[in-house]
Amino acid sequence: MRVLLLGAGSSRDKRIRIREDEPQDWSDDQIVTLDCNGSHHPDVVFDLESGPWPFDSDSFDRVDAYEILEHLGQQGDPITFFRDFGQAWRVLKAGGHLCATVPLWSSMWAWGDPSHKRVINRGSLVFLCQPEYRKQKGHTAMSDLRHLWFRDFDIIAAEETGESFAFVLQAVKPARL
Repeated sequence: MRVLLLGAGSSRDKRIRIREDEPQDWSDDQIVTLDCNGSHHPDVVFDLESGPWPFDSDSFDRVDAYEILEHLGQQGDPITFFRDFGQAWRVLKAGGHLCATVPLWSSMWAWGDPSHKRVINRGSLVFLCQPEYRKQKGHTAMSDLRHLWFRDFDIIAAEETGESFAFVLQAVKPARL
């Protein structure tokens, strides 16, 4: 298994286990760490907002993003929202998982941290799953942004606990358009 850990800082912790029998930790040969701050000594120093991620398509089985996605883009900007999730989808192999945590929308840290740029909640995930998107469009207040999103994830898990919203998405390739 090859794992990309985004915004890792100095941590290499696995916060989300997809299966109960999954090991608690990664081995060093499985994990590639990425952070914009070189003083954390990541494997790759890169600003996720500077352009396409510096990895080949279909190169990871798993992308983990703990408390990083809320620092990207801008609230109300669907182009950067789909750009960020699109890059995760691009580097994941078919069936690969995006595992993430973000501050819960009701947490004081969702907007209390001056470096947070967006809130991601259960509703945000609907836009990323083509069948769910089609089911909701026209029956809810969601915007029709399908002209911006040509990728596809299944929503495997979404859980609100304490101050955090954790979710697991599975890359569907080819997308169900």
